[in-house]
Amino acid sequence: MPIYEYRCPACSHEFELLVRSSTVPLCPQCGAGEPERLVSRIAPHGQTAGKLALARRAAAKEGHFSHYSAGERAKALK
Repeated sequence: MPIYEYRCPACSHEFELLVRSSTVPLCPQCGAGEPERLVSRIAPHGQTAGKLALARRAAAKEGHFSHYSAGERAKALK
């Protein structure tokens, strides 16, 4: 069963629900039926650590070390 995001047309409440394809969801806030299904944002799978490392290397290359610890700064400046 997929998780869908919805917006209620009656109260504008946005919510997520785990629903079967045959189920008609109700708004959990006001109880109105037939909310509109939203397009969900996706999260990249397992790339966060790599992107962080890449951003830190780029910042260090430009001389920005404020987000590094003292030990990391000493290693990066060698």
